[in-house]
Amino acid sequence: MRNLRLLKSLRCSELQGPGTPQCFSVRTDTGTVLIASEYSVTELDPRAGQVMNEVSLTAERYLPEDGSGTVVGIQDLPDQESVCVATATGDVILYNLSTSQLECVGSVNSGLSAMSWSPDQELVTLTTGQDTIIMMTKNFEPIIEVGIHQDDFGEGKFITVGWGKKETQFHGSEGKHAAQKKTIEVQPAMSWDDRRPRVTWRGDGQLFAVSSVCPQTGARKVRVWNRECVLQSTSETVNGLEQSLCWKPSGSLIAATQRHPNKHSVVFMEKNGLLHGDFTLPFGKEQVKVKALLWNSDSTVLAVWLEDMIREEGGQVNTYIQLWTVGNYHWYLKQSLYFGTDPQRAPADVSWDPERPLRLHLVTRGWASLTYDWGWSTDRSHGVDGQDNANVAVIDGGSNMVAPPTCVVPPPMCAYELQLPAPVNLVTFHRQPQRTNELAALTADGHILVYGQGGPPEALRFRSITHAPQLKTTYRVLLDQEEPLALRLLLWLRGDVFLGVGGCAEGPSQCTLLILGPSEAQSPQSTLEIKSRVELEGHVISMCHSSDTGTVALQLEDGRIRKFLWDSLKPSVVGWQDATGYSINFPDPCVQTALCTIEKEHLLGLTDRSHLFVDDTEVASNVSSFVVYDDFLLLTTHSHTCRCLRLSTLTVKGLQVALAADGGQNDQNDETLRRVERGSRIVTVVPQDTRLILQMPRGNLETIHHRALVLAQLRKCLDSQKFREAFECMRKLRINLNLIYDHNPKVFLESVETFLRQLDSINHINLFLTELKEEDTTTTMYPYPSNATGQSAPGACGKKVDIVCDALRCTMESMDQHKYCLSILTSHVKKTVPELEVALQKVHELRVNPPGAANAVSAEEALKYLMFLVNVNELYEHSLGTYDFDLVLMVAEKSQKDPKEYLPFLNMLKTLEPNYQRYTIDKHLKRYRKALHHLSKCGEEHFTEALNLVKDQRLYSEALGLYPTDSPQYKALSCAYAEYLVEQQQAEQAGLLLWRCGEAVRALQAFVGSASWRNALCVAEQIPLPPDQLALLARDLAEKLIELRRYTEAAILLEHQPFTHLYELHEIPSGGGCGVGTW
Repeated sequence: MRNLRLLKSLRCSELQGPGTPQCFSVRTDTGTVLIASEYSVTELDPRAGQVMNEVSLTAERYLPEDGSGTVVGIQDLPDQESVCVATATGDVILYNLSTSQLECVGSVNSGLSAMSWSPDQELVTLTTGQDTIIMMTKNFEPIIEVGIHQDDFGEGKFITVGWGKKETQFHGSEGKHAAQKKTIEVQPAMSWDDRRPRVTWRGDGQLFAVSSVCPQTGARKVRVWNRECVLQSTSETVNGLEQSLCWKPSGSLIAATQRHPNKHSVVFMEKNGLLHGDFTLPFGKEQVKVKALLWNSDSTVLAVWLEDMIREEGGQVNTYIQLWTVGNYHWYLKQSLYFGTDPQRAPADVSWDPERPLRLHLVTRGWASLTYDWGWSTDRSHGVDGQDNANVAVIDGGSNMVAPPTCVVPPPMCAYELQLPAPVNLVTFHRQPQRTNELAALTADGHILVYGQGGPPEALRFRSITHAPQLKTTYRVLLDQEEPLALRLLLWLRGDVFLGVGGCAEGPSQCTLLILGPSEAQSPQSTLEIKSRVELEGHVISMCHSSDTGTVALQLEDGRIRKFLWDSLKPSVVGWQDATGYSINFPDPCVQTALCTIEKEHLLGLTDRSHLFVDDTEVASNVSSFVVYDDFLLLTTHSHTCRCLRLSTLTVKGLQVALAADGGQNDQNDETLRRVERGSRIVTVVPQDTRLILQMPRGNLETIHHRALVLAQLRKCLDSQKFREAFECMRKLRINLNLIYDHNPKVFLESVETFLRQLDSINHINLFLTELKEEDTTTTMYPYPSNATGQSAPGACGKKVDIVCDALRCTMESMDQHKYCLSILTSHVKKTVPELEVALQKVHELRVNPPGAANAVSAEEALKYLMFLVNVNELYEHSLGTYDFDLVLMVAEKSQKDPKEYLPFLNMLKTLEPNYQRYTIDKHLKRYRKALHHLSKCGEEHFTEALNLVKDQRLYSEALGLYPTDSPQYKALSCAYAEYLVEQQQAEQAGLLLWRCGEAVRALQAFVGSASWRNALCVAEQIPLPPDQLALLARDLAEKLIELRRYTEAAILLEHQPFTHLYELHEIPSGGGCGVGTW
């Protein structure tokens, strides 16, 4: 989904060297270019525009003085500070750049046809006029010489197991006719083929390939050799194979060209010589010839250098350079450079920079040096309203593929494809709101085609139809420059106003900003002319525009930032400054820039080294891509995460801290972070939606819904009370529905009716009710960002589930209780203490009095739904607890129970007295308190059963409240309770209970056992005991008190013997007495 954008182009054409350039080599340490002609070797500095060094090859007679000599290869050798030159006459010349010494280090009598150095520059291979390969060390010591044309296949020869003849073997999809196929005669090489061998090395220097013309067949073959010059494999016979050859640096494929009967293709071979893929060039089969194929150093771009085969009237031919990239197994033509028919402007040689992967060097026959610096960019629409389709434009030659996110399909498939009359070099989208779907394409022939909105998408059941943009206007751009890419950057500002940057600059620090507008002159074709021109020191490598503020920010090649005042009467360029007036620049040049607002307007920049800057502050160092959408900054990192941060809640320092942290990877509820696939890059964000489009390394697209975008959209919907939209989003993305209430409980309770009317679906209301939980999701699952301003408002006091269920039920009953019958039942069942009896009673009422409303629910449907919510056995027991046998039978009939299980039990219950019947039911349901209550009404004959129930379930307190205090049942219960208390080591309480019911003797025993001497003496007086027994009782109590270390009480007790006036004990102070009873 990325396009190649020209960041900088540099032209040096002021110098004129001797002869015509034939080949050149780039010096990586100085950036100069070593150009070889038929007379000399010239070192040219394109940035300074001057010749740094020059040496004649004719003075030492290495080349003839008449200009008929040919240089077959030139290579810079940084380790030796020299340049190696090979001539067609057979001389290998070494020129020392520091001492200016020229030395012939070897000579071949038969002449040389090619020279190629290994990538590590430890070995050099030479092909001679006798069709041999000479391999030498970097010190030019010969290692081996072998013939190019070998009869053997090589060490990698395929092994055959000899399974019969070809006629008897399986031929797959080709069918039986493949066995009778006759061998096609091999076609010789093309007439324009120069018959010279081509040598190319693999990136690791372990293998090299040689393409040569076979003397027997006259056709080209490719042979692969290893580093020891041992043949490894020979290519299969490929008819129409041409001379160009280049091994992909990554080592996987060898690129060549092949001419078919009906097309012209670039084909790829594996190292075993077998074909593996191809793509077709956009020309006729006899229209062009490929002069060279060139891979860049990181294997991402393939340059194809072509020339017309058919000459024009003046005998001149057109020359092209095309840049191709691959994605998802499809080859895209990203850039097309037309050099016209002028032979002086045609390239003499083309080469990629060895260190800068996207820098292309070329030298024309007229001694002009051109340097192109390319960069990757994603051309997307920039709207933030719902009208924007989030279009992404992908350049593919004369086709412009547009892929809105409504149609996320694997590239190269797309929503629609725009066919243009010429290859496209640049695409820009309109920046004004409501028009962001319009795009303009700059073609290689200097025209700008403007496409307008084709119409809103149409939804047809399960598919949607997106209308392609329609061509509105075609402008011809009036520029003086004749070189390719007269405009290298383009922005569509407003209406028909464009901002462009001039193409090739003469000199290292010259740049021209052009404001283009429609020409006022009458012409048959619409034209764009230069309305304003602003000269700028330095090369502009990126431009970005903010539709909100109208700011246009420029970045120069050294990282300087400038602001372009394009809307003033006299456009001008000023520095980018902070609030204090201090000038701000990027520390390093950035390949992607964007304007955003963090308290004030800032410029974001991402370098090719993954450093993210906000103005001059580095905030992250592991960012692979980013995009600014509305109030959010979304970025992917090399730790395989996608971060989404709200800029309005951050400062620059806060953003730096947030990105420097681990991103909450240990916090599952951190909404700013999401794990993504390794190597994912952001393509675009869908405005007013939650979709984020990512592209994987292999080229396919994936749509994710980042939690931060989802929650922000949901909070916005809930604040504006768009409950249905929020509900659908939460349901689709599996967001907990409790957030609808938890976001703002007070507003929700005030808007329950609005909520019900918007949902207008019983199923949706039931789904909301069944997901209710007591937890507050705004503090657990979806916490607000720590620096966010909006927080959840407190709700009503009480349990959340009960509050919501009661509020919804009351509103539904007031609106239409028949329509919302199932939801009302759900509100009863979902409460913290389920009201199953109430729900069952409502179902029973529906059965007894069926409603006549059209939207009413029958009792059977309601009961079936209730059984879906509640376990059938639990529902059966609760129906039994209503003592309504009709309801019990209705539930039992709808369940899977066998009638033999419940009918005998129900029939037995019907024969019982009502109170005893209810007692039996409650006892069956283990509701013992209710069972005791009903059993107490059954009469004295069932008291023994009640007493046993009380003892078994320890319901003494409840039982005492059911009988009069003067009844024998009360006394029996009290005695039983007292026995239980004694067992529980509560003898004193048992004594009080026995004393109250008249069991004085047993009470005395209990008081003595608990050492409650005051109560014991009182009971003894009440019995009454004789004085001697009373004195003995006192001594026993005193001894017990001494054992319990209650000495004070024991002394008081012994001091007052004999106990003739016990009432005086009331005046005795107590050191640890109980103070119960009448005392």
